Amino acid sequence: MNNLNNTLSSGLANRFTLLANKVHDLAAPLTDEEFWRKPFGFGNSFGHLVLHLTGNLNYYIGAQIAGTGYVRDRPREFAETNHFKKEEALRRFDEAVNVAVRAVGVQSDDEWALSYTAAGAQHIENRFDMVLQCVTHLDHHVGQMIYLCFELKRETVSVR
Repeated sequence: MNNLNNTLSSGLANRFTLLANKVHDLAAPLTDEEFWRKPFGFGNSFGHLVLHLTGNLNYYIGAQIAGTGYVRDRPREFAETNHFKKEEALRRFDEAVNVAVRAVGVQSDDEWALSYTAAGAQHIENRFDMVLQCVTHLDHHVGQMIYLCFELKRETVSVR
Protein backbone atom coordinates (compact mmCIF):
# COMPACT_ATOMS: atom_id res chain seq x y z
CA MET A 1 0.00 0.00 0.00
CA ASN A 2 1.50 3.35 -0.97
CA ASN A 3 1.79 6.29 1.41
CA LEU A 4 -1.25 8.20 0.13
CA ASN A 5 -3.45 5.12 0.24
CA ASN A 6 -2.16 4.26 3.71
CA THR A 7 -2.76 7.83 4.90
CA LEU A 8 -6.25 7.82 3.42
CA SER A 9 -7.22 4.43 4.83
CA SER A 10 -5.83 5.04 8.29
CA GLY A 11 -7.28 8.57 8.45
CA LEU A 12 -10.78 7.39 7.58
CA ALA A 13 -10.54 4.38 9.89
CA ASN A 14 -9.35 6.59 12.73
CA ARG A 15 -12.19 9.05 12.15
CA PHE A 16 -14.79 6.24 12.23
CA THR A 17 -13.28 4.98 15.48
CA LEU A 18 -13.08 8.44 17.04
CA LEU A 19 -16.71 9.18 16.20
CA ALA A 20 -17.86 5.77 17.45
CA ASN A 21 -16.10 6.45 20.74
CA LYS A 22 -17.88 9.80 20.94
CA VAL A 23 -21.24 8.03 20.47
CA HIS A 24 -20.35 5.74 23.38
CA ASP A 25 -19.24 8.65 25.55
CA LEU A 26 -22.50 10.49 24.89
CA ALA A 27 -24.64 7.38 25.46
CA ALA A 28 -22.87 6.33 28.67
CA PRO A 29 -24.85 8.50 31.13
CA LEU A 30 -28.19 7.80 29.45
CA THR A 31 -30.60 5.29 30.92
CA ASP A 32 -32.31 2.89 28.53
CA GLU A 33 -35.43 5.05 28.76
CA GLU A 34 -33.50 8.24 27.96
CA PHE A 35 -31.67 6.49 25.11
CA TRP A 36 -35.03 5.91 23.38
CA ARG A 37 -36.82 9.10 24.46
CA LYS A 38 -37.60 11.76 21.87
CA PRO A 39 -37.28 15.03 23.79
CA PHE A 40 -38.86 17.01 20.96
CA GLY A 41 -42.10 16.60 19.04
CA PHE A 42 -39.94 16.35 15.92
CA GLY A 43 -36.76 14.45 15.23
CA ASN A 44 -35.38 11.26 16.66
CA SER A 45 -34.22 9.65 19.83
CA PHE A 46 -30.55 8.93 20.47
CA GLY A 47 -31.36 5.24 20.05
CA HIS A 48 -33.02 5.72 16.68
CA LEU A 49 -30.00 7.69 15.47
CA VAL A 50 -27.78 4.78 16.55
CA LEU A 51 -30.00 2.39 14.56
CA HIS A 52 -29.87 4.73 11.57
CA LEU A 53 -26.08 4.99 11.66
CA THR A 54 -25.82 1.22 12.04
CA GLY A 55 -28.00 0.70 8.97
CA ASN A 56 -26.16 3.36 7.01
CA LEU A 57 -22.72 1.82 7.59
CA ASN A 58 -23.93 -1.75 7.17
CA TYR A 59 -25.59 -0.94 3.84
CA TYR A 60 -23.36 1.62 2.12
CA ILE A 61 -20.04 0.15 3.21
CA GLY A 62 -20.88 -3.34 4.50
CA ALA A 63 -23.18 -4.57 1.76
CA GLN A 64 -21.99 -2.47 -1.15
CA ILE A 65 -18.21 -2.47 -0.61
CA ALA A 66 -17.45 -5.38 1.75
CA GLY A 67 -20.12 -7.67 0.29
CA THR A 68 -21.70 -8.62 3.63
CA GLY A 69 -25.18 -9.17 2.18
CA TYR A 70 -26.79 -6.77 4.66
CA VAL A 71 -30.36 -5.83 3.73
CA ARG A 72 -31.44 -2.42 4.96
CA ASP A 73 -34.84 -1.41 6.30
CA ARG A 74 -34.27 2.35 6.54
CA PRO A 75 -37.80 3.34 7.65
CA ARG A 76 -37.54 0.93 10.59
CA GLU A 77 -34.35 2.64 11.78
CA PHE A 78 -36.50 5.65 12.69
CA ALA A 79 -39.68 3.83 13.71
CA GLU A 80 -38.41 0.82 15.69
CA THR A 81 -40.71 0.24 18.65
CA ASN A 82 -38.80 -2.75 20.05
CA HIS A 83 -36.60 -0.65 22.31
CA PHE A 84 -33.98 -3.19 23.24
CA LYS A 85 -31.23 -2.40 25.69
CA LYS A 86 -28.89 0.49 24.95
CA GLU A 87 -25.91 -1.89 25.16
CA GLU A 88 -27.38 -4.09 22.42
CA ALA A 89 -27.94 -1.13 20.09
CA LEU A 90 -24.40 0.07 20.72
CA ARG A 91 -23.00 -3.44 20.17
CA ARG A 92 -24.68 -3.58 16.75
CA PHE A 93 -23.37 -0.10 15.98
CA ASP A 94 -19.84 -1.18 16.94
CA GLU A 95 -20.11 -4.17 14.61
CA ALA A 96 -21.09 -1.85 11.74
CA VAL A 97 -18.20 0.50 12.53
CA ASN A 98 -15.83 -2.48 12.59
CA VAL A 99 -17.07 -3.58 9.16
CA ALA A 100 -16.44 -0.06 7.85
CA VAL A 101 -12.97 0.13 9.41
CA ARG A 102 -12.00 -3.28 7.98
CA ALA A 103 -13.36 -2.39 4.52
CA VAL A 104 -11.51 0.93 4.49
CA GLY A 105 -8.31 -0.81 5.55
CA VAL A 106 -8.20 -3.18 2.59
CA GLN A 107 -8.99 -0.78 -0.26
CA SER A 108 -6.30 -0.55 -2.90
CA ASP A 109 -5.63 2.52 -5.01
CA ASP A 110 -7.73 1.04 -7.79
CA GLU A 111 -10.57 -0.04 -5.49
CA TRP A 112 -11.04 3.49 -4.06
CA ALA A 113 -11.76 4.68 -7.58
CA LEU A 114 -14.23 1.91 -8.47
CA SER A 115 -17.61 3.17 -9.59
CA TYR A 116 -20.24 3.08 -6.84
CA THR A 117 -24.00 2.58 -7.12
CA ALA A 118 -26.58 1.97 -4.41
CA ALA A 119 -30.11 3.02 -3.57
CA GLY A 120 -30.01 6.51 -2.12
CA ALA A 121 -26.53 7.23 -3.45
CA GLN A 122 -27.32 8.68 -6.86
CA HIS A 123 -24.69 11.44 -6.62
CA ILE A 124 -21.89 9.21 -5.40
CA GLU A 125 -19.28 8.41 -8.04
CA ASN A 126 -16.82 6.03 -6.40
CA ARG A 127 -16.00 4.11 -3.23
CA PHE A 128 -13.91 6.91 -1.78
CA ASP A 129 -16.78 9.36 -2.22
CA MET A 130 -19.16 6.94 -0.46
CA VAL A 131 -16.85 6.29 2.48
CA LEU A 132 -16.27 10.02 2.86
CA GLN A 133 -20.04 10.54 2.77
CA CYS A 134 -20.52 7.90 5.48
CA VAL A 135 -17.93 9.41 7.83
CA THR A 136 -19.36 12.92 7.40
CA HIS A 137 -22.87 11.52 7.89
CA LEU A 138 -21.75 9.93 11.16
CA ASP A 139 -20.18 13.21 12.25
CA HIS A 140 -23.39 15.09 11.44
CA HIS A 141 -25.49 12.77 13.58
CA VAL A 142 -22.99 12.93 16.45
CA GLY A 143 -23.76 16.65 16.48
CA GLN A 144 -27.46 15.86 16.80
CA MET A 145 -26.69 13.41 19.59
CA ILE A 146 -24.81 16.11 21.49
CA TYR A 147 -27.86 18.33 21.26
CA LEU A 148 -30.20 15.50 22.32
CA CYS A 149 -28.04 14.78 25.38
CA PHE A 150 -28.06 18.47 26.28
CA GLU A 151 -31.86 18.53 26.10
CA LEU A 152 -32.27 15.26 28.02
CA LYS A 153 -30.01 16.61 30.77
CA ARG A 154 -31.93 19.89 30.83
CA GLU A 155 -35.21 17.98 31.18
CA THR A 156 -33.80 15.96 34.08
CA VAL A 157 -32.54 19.07 35.88
CA SER A 158 -35.83 20.95 35.41
CA VAL A 159 -37.85 18.00 36.79
CA ARG A 160 -35.91 18.02 40.06
